[in-house]
This record gives sequence, structure tokens and C-alpha cells, in this order.
Amino acid sequence: MSSLTTFPTRWFSLDALSMINHPPKRTSGSIAPPPTGWQVFAYLGPGFLWMLSAAGSGELLFTPRIASFYGYALLWMLLVAVALKWFINREIGRYTVCTGATVLQGFGQTVGTWSVWLILLPQLVVAVATIAGTAGAAATALHLLTGGGLPLLTLVTLALAAGVVGFGQYRRIEQVAAVLAGVLFVAVVSAAIAVKPDYGNLASGLVPKLPPTIQFAEVLPWLGFMLSGAAGMIWFSYWMQARGYGAAGGVDGETNEAPGRRSIGNPAERSAEDLTRLRGWNRQMTAVITLAVVGATVIALGFLILGAELLWPKRLTPEENQIAETLGRLLGDIWGEFGFWFMVSAIALTFLSTLLSSVDGFHRMLSEGVELVRQGRLRWLSSGRLKVVILVGVLTVIPATTYLLVGNPVQLLQLAGGIEAIHIPLVTGLVLYLNRKALPTPLQASDISFWGTVLAGLFFGGFAVIYLLQLVGVVA
Repeated sequence: MSSLTTFPTRWFSLDALSMINHPPKRTSGSIAPPPTGWQVFAYLGPGFLWMLSAAGSGELLFTPRIASFYGYALLWMLLVAVALKWFINREIGRYTVCTGATVLQGFGQTVGTWSVWLILLPQLVVAVATIAGTAGAAATALHLLTGGGLPLLTLVTLALAAGVVGFGQYRRIEQVAAVLAGVLFVAVVSAAIAVKPDYGNLASGLVPKLPPTIQFAEVLPWLGFMLSGAAGMIWFSYWMQARGYGAAGGVDGETNEAPGRRSIGNPAERSAEDLTRLRGWNRQMTAVITLAVVGATVIALGFLILGAELLWPKRLTPEENQIAETLGRLLGDIWGEFGFWFMVSAIALTFLSTLLSSVDGFHRMLSEGVELVRQGRLRWLSSGRLKVVILVGVLTVIPATTYLLVGNPVQLLQLAGGIEAIHIPLVTGLVLYLNRKALPTPLQASDISFWGTVLAGLFFGGFAVIYLLQLVGVVA
């Protein structure tokens, strides 16, 4: 079997705790019982991957950037955005838990092929801009560490990411990335405490208000990437399926079936015992999302404090190819030269981790999406060849060319983040409709969850509309 068709099925393995290394055994019924005890920790992977997928753009780049413009004024917006994304991702996870299928497959086979086109076309632009921008941002740190040229380092980084994903080595990198993310988490939180923030100004940021000079072209990408954008939400579905949550327990990442052609289980035909187990898996999924939201919020808050205290007074903003040099001051101004180089190293590793998760996520999503919309056409292009074309062409060569033409990582990531934010209301509406149509009443969201998800769609939709009006000059 080609390694390009192999997706990781585990996030980590702890050999010392063998009970964690094995999924819960099926007793009766077709759904495995949800994990209990130590097994719970073996199923945290999708939440960590979801959080890591946006760490380099939302938290590391755009949060200090927003703080350098507005200080603490938009703290309330940060908290609202991550809380509302909790509702959206929970509904996406609910569908995969209850059916075993990805949410994109649900859109294509239950809502209609048109809905997949609405996902794929904008996300092609997002994929190219995100990968090119993230690789360029990583290169700004690698340039300081090695002295190499930015274009060369960016191209090498893109080739490395494609090789890791293409040869099935992403799972090993995940484990290292998780450890590094933990180190960055401790460092950022410690630095945020050490900087002794002005708690009065910090508290004032909890009051919902907009600065008079706010530019939504800056704010919208931040909101789009914060925790995860529309793409990251869809990727969460893949990671849960690969990890065997609920009805996905029978779906093996090494299946020979092409993406988009796997059978979708009918939750309405499940036994009462299976429905009870699916509700248990939904609780596990909810706990994983909650952990990711809390972790991302703490990291983002740490970066907001550092940006507001160290960058805002000096009007320093992470721009163009000075991303790593400017962000390095977040720790350099506190811990001196050691802090600066530690932060630069953390920036390089974090952006590289984000790049790998982006290539992996977009590779899965675009491969499955094309399979869904081509509906048996272009038979000469097998699923394996299609994956190679997407990985090498769409996710490597085109981003490399784009970076060489644009040369500004921030500008590329702003484009991607803006589209992500505008795309979130569409994904929200589709998944709410999908779950209402596909899931039986016992597995559907409660009224609080449903209306919380509706509110999330309206929140991001409102900012998208204001941004578009500001873009055309209707709003100053």
C-alpha cells in the first residue's frame, strides 16, 4: 500500500500503560464502549492536534500583532471567539462520533455535492496562502538561527513538510510537536506573569467595545485563525475518525477505500445500548474540545499580555520578514539574550509544526473533497495518483511559487485568515442542517448547544459582513 494513503491512527502511545495502547473492546452491540480510566488519555489526540494546527498563525502571529495595535481592547473578542468555536466544533465532532463518517462526506452525500464545492473552492485559496505564509514565517526564524536566505529556507521547509506527510511520518512529528507545544505553553505563561501586566487595563479589555480606529482587515484574520478556522474544524473530523471515536471505531486509516466512498452508518438503526455508548463518546469528544479551548485560550492570553506590555508601547508590529525578530523580543525583553533565542527557536518549531498539520489536514480534506465531487469521473486518475497531485502540486509547488511571487508571509496569512473567518458561518449552517437531518433525536444537540452554535455563526458572519462593507468603503 502506498504510504500516501496511510493516515495516523494514534496520537501517542504509552507502552508503560498497556491499557492505554488498546481501544476499548466491544462487548455487545456494534459500538465500542467509550474509554474509561487511563484509556481516556489515549483519546486526547484530536483536541491537541486541533489546537496545534492554529498555534502558529492565530496565537503566535496574529494575537501579538493585534495587541501591538489595540493593547487589551479586544480581549473580550478573543474570549468570545474561542468560546463560540467550541460550539461549532462540538457539532462537527458529534456527526463523526455518531455516523463514523467525516463531516465533508456528510455534506456531499446528505446535503448535496454543491455544498462540497462551496467548501473546496475557497479552501483551495486558503490552502495555498496558509502553507506559503506559514513556511515563510518559519523561514524568518530559521534565517536568524542559520543565516540562510529566506527564499531557499522557505522552499526547503515546504519540501520537508511534503516529504513528512507523503511518507507517512507525520505521526512521529506530532509527538515531538506536542512536547514542544507544552514547553512553549509554560514559557509563554511564565513570561506573561513575569512581565507584571497592568491588571486594570487587562480587566478593561473584558468590556465589549470596539476601538474607534479598528481595522477589520487586521481583526478578521485573527478571528479566523484563532484556535482554528473553517479548515481546522473540518480536519478535526478526520482526526476523530482516524482515532476511532464512536461509530468511527470501525474505520481504519489504512483502509483501501477512497476518501469520500466509505459507508455512512445510520444512527437511527442503532440499538438502545449503542445510542447510550454514542452519547458517552460524545461526552469524551466534548471533554477533548474543552481541553483544546482552555489550552488555546491560556496561550492566546499569554501572547496578548506580552504583546500589549512589550510591543504596544513601542508600536512594534510583526511585519513581513521581521516576524521572528519582532516576536523574539516578547521573551528577549524579559530574559535577555537567552530569552530572545529561546523564543526564536520556539517560533521556528511552532511554525514548522503548524505547517505540517496544515499540509496533512489540507491533504486529507482536498483528497476527499475531489473524490466526492468527481463522482466516478476521471477514472484514469486513481485515488493514489490524485493524492500525489494534490500533495506535490497544490500543496507544495503552487505555495512555493506563490511565496516567491508575494514574499510577504503576513500578507499571505491575512488573506487565508480572512477567508477562513468568512467561511465559518457557512460551515456552521451546513453542519447544523446536517445533524438535524442525519441524527436521531437522542443524539442531537440540546437547545443550548444548538442555539449556541447558531449564535457562533451569526457572530462570525456579522464580522465578515462588516469587513466586506469596510473593504468596499461603505463603512469607514
